[in-house]
Amino acid sequence: MAGRQPVTNDGNATEPRTGVWFVGARGSVATTAVAGCAAVTAGLHPPTGMVTETPPFAGTGLPALPSLVFGGHDTANCPLPKRAEHLTEAGVLPHGLAGAVRTDLAAADREIRPGGPLAGDTRTDEELITAFAADLVSFRSRNALTRVVVVNVSSTEPLPGPDDVRLQPSSLYAAAAVRAGCPYVNFTPSTGLRTAALTDAVAASGLPHAGRDGKTGQTLLRSVLAPMFVQRALSVRAWSGTNLLGGGDGAALADPAAAAAKNAGKERVLADTLGHSPQGEVHIDDVPELGDWKTAWDHIAFDGFLGSRMVLQTIWQGCDSALAAPLVLDLARLVARAHEAGISGPLPELGFYFKDPDGGPAGLSEQFTALLSFADRLRETR
Repeated sequence: MAGRQPVTNDGNATEPRTGVWFVGARGSVATTAVAGCAAVTAGLHPPTGMVTETPPFAGTGLPALPSLVFGGHDTANCPLPKRAEHLTEAGVLPHGLAGAVRTDLAAADREIRPGGPLAGDTRTDEELITAFAADLVSFRSRNALTRVVVVNVSSTEPLPGPDDVRLQPSSLYAAAAVRAGCPYVNFTPSTGLRTAALTDAVAASGLPHAGRDGKTGQTLLRSVLAPMFVQRALSVRAWSGTNLLGGGDGAALADPAAAAAKNAGKERVLADTLGHSPQGEVHIDDVPELGDWKTAWDHIAFDGFLGSRMVLQTIWQGCDSALAAPLVLDLARLVARAHEAGISGPLPELGFYFKDPDGGPAGLSEQFTALLSFADRLRETR
């Protein structure tokens, strides 16, 4: 459903602009994405990690990086320019970048609206959804945007309980996206659109959506290694993992209920690929001193020929925000283009980016093939 092309005051057509509305807009991932988009647009850094900037995606009609306009919801008050300074001190952003793209960060910060519900907020779910949807509509209108993609990059919330009578915060924002006619991406393990309360509205909306839980590190490696064992007919007996991380994610995942939501996606990759769930669990430890950096260990016990017992161990050390930000920009562009092309419903072709995707294969190679086919489909609709 293509939107109207924006025009200037003199009637001449301008480059259509696409809105990217972050839930968790002042967090590390959103700040890194906004700063990174500005840096790549200005030619200060290459688009490392952005799959949509590689040759297979040329000619697909994705919105250009300079055409993206950022805004969002957050309950935090730290302005994006200051947040970028903090990320620089933590070694996430290169020195000098925060100052070089300060204008872009400030512009995005002016488009951030208060999220919720905060403690003491007496608004009902319906009142919150209405307020959030109004923010989205105003953002789209104020900036003459062709469309707005809502991307959830907020902290992981516990999965809802069977007796919960109110929607989870992530589902309130997702419902607002649907009401405002905005495509939706859930980059977190939180519930988002996956609740029975929103099933009918999502189906009737005709909007494309993708999720959930971005695949940035340990699970990315698992989605590569697990097919190797299957293809070589090696029997995996146990697969255990440990994550050490700090920052907001570490604090959020210190809650066992939130950690359980996170681990469900990690375990699904193994079960779907291996055909069974091997022994072993993933443990998540909050180490505040690590900040935005994380270390993930995997210990894989498997059998070889004649029952020979063997072990593979891996160590992954990385910066979560720097891993996630290019994927978030990819997803915003791909889902925006899908919306323009009239594609609706879940997008299993984007499973390449998720631990818990909306269907499709679990192995990274097969997921990448599906993504390339999706690029061809977008190219054919131009």
